[in-house]
Amino acid sequence: MIRILVTGGTFDKEYNELKGTLFFKATHLPEMLRLGRCRLNVSILTLMMIDSLDMTDADRAAIVAECLRAVEPRIVVTHGTDTIVETARALAAGLPSSSGKTVVLTGAMVPYAFGSSDGLFNLGSALSFVQVLPAGVYIAMNGHSFAWDRVRKNPATGVFEAA
Repeated sequence: MIRILVTGGTFDKEYNELKGTLFFKATHLPEMLRLGRCRLNVSILTLMMIDSLDMTDADRAAIVAECLRAVEPRIVVTHGTDTIVETARALAAGLPSSSGKTVVLTGAMVPYAFGSSDGLFNLGSALSFVQVLPAGVYIAMNGHSFAWDRVRKNPATGVFEAA
């Protein structure tokens, strides 16, 4: 069983055509898993639906607490890309190495609802990586897995790369 924790981010943004704004309604994860023909045994829990730029230390503490509470040793966290590294840092600091948990954070540069999102690919990659990586905290983007402390988002290209 793999636990998936939903926190919002671009993965789950919707577009209001009348106002021209992005907003949150409900997670797209069940639909994404269905469309991707995922046959893994997963459990989805929505912790919050926020933009990562609005994420606070208390929100990060809630993510860490839920990872500690989870009985599953393999956890995927969907997250906004702007502060994904900060949350990964909080997880690395808050999860004792003795927990034996593998946590993979992933996100999207384009909302899933837009139809041309990288989210489906990133989610599939994260689900694969979480099954084979040793215990620790990682970020999965663009088909790569990165140790939490060896990655950065390149703002010029919108791609995650080794730091």
